Amino acid sequence: MLNRVTLRIDTDDRIALLGSNGNGKSTLVKLLANRLAPFSGSITRAEKLSIAYFAQHQLDELNEDGSPYDHVRRLMPDAPESKVRARAGAIGFSGKAADTSVRSLSGGEKARLLLGLATFFGPNMIILDEPTNHLDIDSRAALSEAINEFPGAVIMVSHDRYLIEACADRLWVVADHAVTNFDGDLDDYRRLVLSARGLRASPRERGDNDRDRPEGSKSENKSENKGEKKKPLKQKISEAEAEIARISGIIEKIDAALALPDIFTRDPKQAAQLSKARAGAASALQRVEEAWLEASSEYDEASS
Repeated sequence: MLNRVTLRIDTDDRIALLGSNGNGKSTLVKLLANRLAPFSGSITRAEKLSIAYFAQHQLDELNEDGSPYDHVRRLMPDAPESKVRARAGAIGFSGKAADTSVRSLSGGEKARLLLGLATFFGPNMIILDEPTNHLDIDSRAALSEAINEFPGAVIMVSHDRYLIEACADRLWVVADHAVTNFDGDLDDYRRLVLSARGLRASPRERGDNDRDRPEGSKSENKSENKGEKKKPLKQKISEAEAEIARISGIIEKIDAALALPDIFTRDPKQAAQLSKARAGAASALQRVEEAWLEASSEYDEASS
């Protein structure tokens, strides 16, 4: 649950939401999209505000046997063919491309089509929920280009560093039931998260000193029982933290390689492989972070 959320979104904002899974990012975007009503307080929207919602899973809703022209035609049932084709061209499907079956489109082309359909009626804001999952580097680049061409406000939930750095100019952190503006970049945020983990580890270390009390008291027995319960949890936490550091190091090396100015023109195959490797590493990092959070929560419960 989110509490005391006071935010303002302007027409030219490009905002990325950061925070661990389960902290309320989905709740926030549902509130913004008017798909969820606030339990208290109010949301003031500009008159005639329209919001489009784009999520990667919506790609499955496209008609694989239909063409971009067919999808646009459904939104313009009474328009002459020339106008339908003009609108299809406006979202990136001119000429023969408009008649290509969705089944034959690349991941990026499908994403561009879906984004074009979502923004078809000129919304003032678009909300993107993990839009690049399973997209290759070319598809991500095409999607980021389409997002940057969008004239309104953009709110995105994504773990994709490439997309965030290409499209967002503001970062909001969703954590501890609150949403706050983050004054820094993604590297600053990662350092903050790692620093917070280090600070949380210190009390745990001090908690183990309970076992150093003299023998013969009930409190000592209770402390020993707690200590026995905490040992495997502490081991899980240490292993997870080591794995987080290892995977983060791999991601940093991949990012450094992808940052080379000529990598995509000099060796596009290698660039694609690096992008795929980074996506896999990011997914692995997310799983380990979730395991770390679960073990940390169990440890805190055992310490109380």
